[in-house]
Formats: sequence, structure tokens, C-alpha cells
Amino acid sequence: MTLDFTPENVPVPVGHYIGGTLVTPAGEREIDVNRPSDGKFFASIPDASADTVDHAVSSALRAAKESGWSTCAPRERTRALYRWAELIEQDVVLLQLESACSTRPVTLAKSGDVASAAETIRFFAELADKEGGDHFATCHSKLGFSAAEPYGVIGAITPWNFPLSMAAWKCGPALATGNAIVIKPSEMTPFSTVRLAELAVLAGIPSGVLNVIHGLGATAGAQLVAHPAVGKISFTGSPVTGAAIMTNAANNGIKPVTLELGGKSPQLVFEKVNDLAQVANCISGGFTGNAGQVCVAGTRLIVHKNIADELIEKIQQNIVRCEPGLTWNSASRYSPIINKPQADKIHSIVCHAREQGADILTGGTFFPETGNGAFYRPTLIAGVTNDMDVVCREVFGPVLTIQTFTDEDEGIALANDTVYGLAAGVYTRDLSQGMRAIRAIEAGTVWVNRYGRSQDFIIPTGGFKMSGIGKDLGRAAMEACQRYKSVLIDF
Repeated sequence: MTLDFTPENVPVPVGHYIGGTLVTPAGEREIDVNRPSDGKFFASIPDASADTVDHAVSSALRAAKESGWSTCAPRERTRALYRWAELIEQDVVLLQLESACSTRPVTLAKSGDVASAAETIRFFAELADKEGGDHFATCHSKLGFSAAEPYGVIGAITPWNFPLSMAAWKCGPALATGNAIVIKPSEMTPFSTVRLAELAVLAGIPSGVLNVIHGLGATAGAQLVAHPAVGKISFTGSPVTGAAIMTNAANNGIKPVTLELGGKSPQLVFEKVNDLAQVANCISGGFTGNAGQVCVAGTRLIVHKNIADELIEKIQQNIVRCEPGLTWNSASRYSPIINKPQADKIHSIVCHAREQGADILTGGTFFPETGNGAFYRPTLIAGVTNDMDVVCREVFGPVLTIQTFTDEDEGIALANDTVYGLAAGVYTRDLSQGMRAIRAIEAGTVWVNRYGRSQDFIIPTGGFKMSGIGKDLGRAAMEACQRYKSVLIDF
């Protein structure tokens, strides 16, 4: 069965999703949502007012208290979350909304985003009755323990680059620990999150436990962060917005925040590797996947000078195979840029690098004849220095800078010369060298002889330095969705 579809035929859930119902309050400003593949209008969403945000948070608070979701046996939540995961995998509308409205080609969305979202929910469902407090060693006449409890309502704000996967990252641990949640997806990719919430109710998760509000970060997002009934905030996005969220949360009631922010991740290739062609494959995928619109994209190649020319040649052979295509065509594999302004920003940074003396080896232009969609060619840039924007600034596009080194210390120093610390890739067949690099590189995730996440949801993810605080996935995400009460009982 083909996955091809016509985007105009996809039913779009229009409105906020509050208390199990689509809501379109009168008087709210409409925001147009365009399809990235062709730039055409898809549907509109309302920009949530303060009253709508309060309605959503109140609905979540009421559901947390009255539905029994927070107080039921954890295995009951497990069963509902499992049913939800099954519906996520089976729902055609969810897949088509994710593909038409985002940069995710439908074939990749089905095998990647949808499958990953379902497995994320299953993973946290399995942890529901396995995490929650600890017993402490005290004297014989006392009992000491910590009791874990949900915050009540968690606010989540997700980015546009992987809307479905990121929503699952936020919802999975929050719901498994008994919280209700209000989530604001990006105004550019909002609709799959609403469908996700509809499926949650169909799976038996009580209405109001999962609510979706729409709008801009400066309006709806800021109001969600500041709401006094929201106990904790989880955000994925830019460092600038992350800093604003921290300030807002501090100024409006002091609440914990989890922030996964930007990255400028190095791919460090030492002289002795097992298979240079395989290294080239990893590096190519690390900066062209989703057309580079990935927070952990490996956009800085730092390679030993003795193998640099051969490796670059192999990367060039790989990326010439990237061809643009509409996301609703099953043959498409290479993503469009989310919109024309973002594409112009990418191109401007590349052009500025050329003006500064960098050498554009490959790419640096748009693909021709792609309609109103913005498809940017994978771009390799050599002759760069660390003070250039293309090296130190997150481009969020398919742009790879190339720097060479001659010894281990120099390579690691180049890898660490950034304000970010989200991820890194290390390629070597020398185990000791690899272990030294793991220890020395300042990043929240280090991959060795691979680049990119796996389906091992037990491994937490999060950054150092300006790449954020706290962790998504793993037990750390479960712990972050609970507050811990210390108890000491005298017999």
C-alpha cells in the first residue's frame, strides 16, 4: 500500500484541544499555517488569549484532581498509555498531518517519527510502576523514605522540527507519573499534536489530562509559563527563548524548568578509523537529516588532516544523492526548510562565510524548480575559522563546516570551542583515544563510531552550557516530572 496522499484531503483538527473538545474562542487572532513543501496555506490556528490558557490549565488541574489519573494504580496508567501507543501507530490521519504540515517526508515519518512516538509512550508506560521514591537507611527505631508525587499540571512547549516526537517526549513521562499536561506546539507545525491528544482520549486517558493550546511563544507560551497553577515547565527550542522562559518562571512563582536548547555539535574524526566510507555515511546523515533542522545536527566536521581529503570526497559523493520532494510523496527522503525566512537565514550565513574568505566546496544554493517550497542543497564549507558565524552560530540547515587538526589535543580543543554542548560524534578505532575524547568533550551526549539517537529510550538526552539544563528521556525524565517529599517516622 502506498503512503502517497493529497494534503488537501487530510482532515485538519482546527482549534485548541481543551477538556477533550476542540475549542475556537471568538476574538482570538488567527495564525495561518503553511505547508513547508510547497508554501501553500494549510489551515489557521487561534492565538490563545490569557482566558484560553487559564481554561486549559484549569481543565488540566481539575482532571488531575477529579479523574483519578493521579491517584490510580500506576499499572492502570500503563494500560491506557499502551492503548494510546497502539492508536498512534495505526492512525493514518496522524501520519498525514505530521507529514503535510512539517518537514518530515511521509515514509520517514512513518518509520521514524510515528514509530518513535509510539515507542516513547510505551517506554514511559513501562516505567510507571517502577519509579517513585526510595527507602533510606536510618536507625532501627525509625523509618526514612522519599515519596514521589506528581506536580499536578506540567506545561510543555515543543519545537517545529519534530513536532510529534517532541510531543511524545514531553507527554510520556508527565502522564506516566500521574500529571496532567498543557502543551503548546509550534505555531508552524501544530496539528499532529492535536490529533495526538484526540487519540489519547480514545485510548482511555481521561479528558482534560492532555490539553493543547495554540499560539505564539510571546503570547500563549509566555502565559502558560507564568500561570500559577502550572507546577513545572518543559521546553525544547532556542537558547534565547529558553532564557526568557527561565526568567518568566522565576518572576512568576519559581518553578522548575527542563530546557533542551540549541547545538553546534562537532563530529571529531581521528586518523585511525575502521571504515572511512562508514564514517562518511554517519557524517553525511548527521548534518543532512531533516535538512539539518535538528538540534543535535553534527554540523562541525573536525578531521585529522591526513585523511581529510579522502573523507570529504566520500561525503560529497553521498550528499549529491539528496533530492528535493514533496513530503506527501512516498519516494521523498530529503526535507524542505520549514519556511522561506528560515531558508533565507541559512543562505545569508553561507554567503557571509564566503565573503569572509571561506571556501564553499559543495552547495551553497537552493535547489531549482521546487515551487514555493524552500529546499537547500547540502553545503560543505572549508577554510573557516572559529569566529565566523557559520562555525559559532547555530545555522539549523544542511551546512557542514570543515576544520582539520594534527594531534588529539588540538582536535578536542576545536570540538570544545563553542558556547554549546548538546552532542558530539567521535570516530576512532583506538579505544583509549575514544575514552579520552568522551571524558574531554563538553557535551551532554557523545556518540562513538555513530551519529544520532537510537531507540534506546532509557538513555537520557540533554545538554551542557548554552544547550540547556535537565534531561529528556530515560529515568531522569520520570524524576523530573515528580517532586519528592522526605519522610521520617519515629516508631
